[in-house]
Amino acid sequence: MSSLKVVLFNGSPKQSGTTAHALAEIAREIEAADIETQTLQLGKSPVHGCIACGQCWKNGGICRFADDMCNDLIEAAKTADGFIFGSPVYFAGPNGAMCAILDRAFYASSSLFAGKPGAAIVACRRGGGSATFDRLNKYFTFAQMPVVSSNYWNTLHGNNANEAQQDSEGMQTMRVLGRNMAQLLKHIESGKAKDLAMPAPSTEERIWTNFIR
Repeated sequence: MSSLKVVLFNGSPKQSGTTAHALAEIAREIEAADIETQTLQLGKSPVHGCIACGQCWKNGGICRFADDMCNDLIEAAKTADGFIFGSPVYFAGPNGAMCAILDRAFYASSSLFAGKPGAAIVACRRGGGSATFDRLNKYFTFAQMPVVSSNYWNTLHGNNANEAQQDSEGMQTMRVLGRNMAQLLKHIESGKAKDLAMPAPSTEERIWTNFIR
């Protein structure tokens, strides 16, 4: 097993639902490429929304709320090389509890995600997949993360895992995504091993503006 690791975040409250089924298919492809995976499960416990207190910036990127999984995701990000975020569709968007976790994790510790490949996958009963997919991808573009693609939009249809298995195209999309993630990580690792990796882009001090003059 290589030293590479991909963190998969299941944003569904259902431990064995369609989202979990999709992530498991992806994980199998990643692990087949000799890359470790770690799956975090959102579960059914309440989560906090961000209260804009700014304590995370004073606490070394750790959220003040320690009774949900936000800090678990931040801790996992320290040793992760890539990320897959999966969510069911809730009213044409991701699970709100998942977004609450991601909002806080990316605001508190976006530097832990920067430069690491990411991908989003969506579990649909019928519609809302494109809007959900778009929302999740915005976390990657905020944090300067390369976005890994598949051979179609990363959506799997089914009201449960058994139905999802019947979506042969969707399942193929998940497998291709897993292989593409593994390939990109291997290329990055190979470049580093041969001292061919390009240095990270130079950073600028963040400019904060608003539109009230």
